[in-house]
Amino acid sequence: MHEESELVTGEAVVLDLRVAKLASRALAMALDVLVQFALLLTAAMVFTFAVPVGDESLFLALLLVLVVLIMVGYPVVFETLSRGRSLGKMAVGLRVVRVDGGPIRFRHALVRGLAGFVVDFWALGLFGAVAVIVSLCSSNGRRVGDFLAGTLVVRERAPAGALHAAIAMPPGLEGWAAQLDLTRLPDALALASRQFLARFQELSPEASHALGWGLAQQVGNALGTPVPPGVPPWAFLAAVLAERRNRDHARAFQAYAAQAQAQPMAAPWPGAQPQPGPVAGPPPDPPTPPSGTPVANPFTPPS
Repeated sequence: MHEESELVTGEAVVLDLRVAKLASRALAMALDVLVQFALLLTAAMVFTFAVPVGDESLFLALLLVLVVLIMVGYPVVFETLSRGRSLGKMAVGLRVVRVDGGPIRFRHALVRGLAGFVVDFWALGLFGAVAVIVSLCSSNGRRVGDFLAGTLVVRERAPAGALHAAIAMPPGLEGWAAQLDLTRLPDALALASRQFLARFQELSPEASHALGWGLAQQVGNALGTPVPPGVPPWAFLAAVLAERRNRDHARAFQAYAAQAQAQPMAAPWPGAQPQPGPVAGPPPDPPTPPSGTPVANPFTPPS
């Protein structure tokens, strides 16, 4: 099983992260199971005193509903709110991400939680045997729930120096990119494009142009729009990915603003003023073409 996998965060930052090994995932799972059984034991004790004496059918029905809610709801709620981390994963330093490296959402956590309860671990999973076998057969240690949800578990603690420059919007392509329907872009193709933009300066000009043009044609076919005349492949791919990232950021900001409006930020101590959020810095410089490619007037922005 491969120990490393180049992934990209939701902020379009390329990270050389290690794929989580089976041992670390098993440890995180064990910690989560301890928490879940503690919750089950506490709830069972509460039901013992709350349910009328002698009504065993009601007690068993409530207990069954509680088991499903805790075994499925616990990972779903934690992974949704913490963007891919349960309590066990927090302790071990793991995170669930999409196959393109972006943060997971509720639907990903729900699919993983349901598959984990039904297939991987409990109902049909033979107490985790199915998850172990599938993970050992997967190159990235993915279980059934990861395949169904399109996710991957990675280590959060990246080696020093693993960060690369963020992908910026090439000047002049902002208006054109804003009109694209990016929901049709596959995650795997987005990941391949990000990896190309992170590495194209290491390639020869001929190889960079050939690979970039092939990726640009695939992205254009997926989006239903051709590469604009005069726009080099690297600029086309950078515009698509930067716009995709900006829309993800806009959705996240809207959700944060709605939450902040519903519950204003509390002051750090009595009488203190609420602290403002971080101030965004200047945008990074746009990517540059590989060595040997002319940089003067690299393309004419589409109308």
